[in-house]
Amino acid sequence: MTRLAVITPSYEPDFVLCEDLSRSVLENSPETVHHHIIVPRQDLGLFARLSGPRTHIRCEADFLPSSFVRVPFSKFTVNIRRPFPPVRGWILQQVLKLAAAAAFHDDAVVLVDSDIQFIRPFTPETFVSEGVVRFYRKPDADDERLPRHMVWHRVARMLLGLPPAGPPPYPNYVSSLLAWDPAIVRRMLSHISNITGRSWPTVVGAQLHFSEWTLYGVYVDHVIGAPAVSFCSEHSLCHAYWDEIPLGANDAAEFLSGARRADVAAMISAKSRTPLAVRRTAFAGYRAAQTARTDPQLFHL
Repeated sequence: MTRLAVITPSYEPDFVLCEDLSRSVLENSPETVHHHIIVPRQDLGLFARLSGPRTHIRCEADFLPSSFVRVPFSKFTVNIRRPFPPVRGWILQQVLKLAAAAAFHDDAVVLVDSDIQFIRPFTPETFVSEGVVRFYRKPDADDERLPRHMVWHRVARMLLGLPPAGPPPYPNYVSSLLAWDPAIVRRMLSHISNITGRSWPTVVGAQLHFSEWTLYGVYVDHVIGAPAVSFCSEHSLCHAYWDEIPLGANDAAEFLSGARRADVAAMISAKSRTPLAVRRTAFAGYRAAQTARTDPQLFHL
């Protein structure tokens, strides 16, 4: 049996979004799929409301090195092995995703943020085929128009001990929903430690600009290759709204109506500050429309 875990790092400001995500995981996946929500220690009590047979609330301290210490009354964490620069919140989240993925021994992990909801049924076989985990890669999508992506590629190659890449364009490996092979993640992190001569959390935590998605993609493409690239797709399976402009009711409904049949999830970025009522109404309307299309009795009305 193929084993799949869904992993979501979250925290108190995203609780209501994570509550909706949690419900969507349970509604759209078989009983063999478990959802692991990883939160700061101070948020364990709040998120305990979501705990259940298939929903597990985990403390982020259980995955981070003991040398990572949160600075009181700030958004920073200090790695006492290398206290400067402090580990910024965005980088800490990426260290946490890498550490959590490496800690699981399922066949695949799917990493999703709190602002995603699953909109169609999925199974472990959605993300694993013949023992190979689905690998997202969009060819020739990163170039000088995305300067931050250029930095991410450069940093990934540096951490992996690869020579500089030729001129762009490069593949894009970034999505709001991605599957990873935990065994590959463990090999990748060990590779970084061997190349740099330091623990991988210390190396990654010291970066100012970094993408965990790009790191994994470059490693699979340029370090290990086949067979890890044999189940490759340029479709992320997630219909995503990345803009930071709030959606109104009509805009949110129109956005969701654009989801493709292959999409199993949709994301309205939390950074868009779209009102919760708008989000929930739009997703509820989408679910109702999907039910009407698949229910034979409703179809004949």
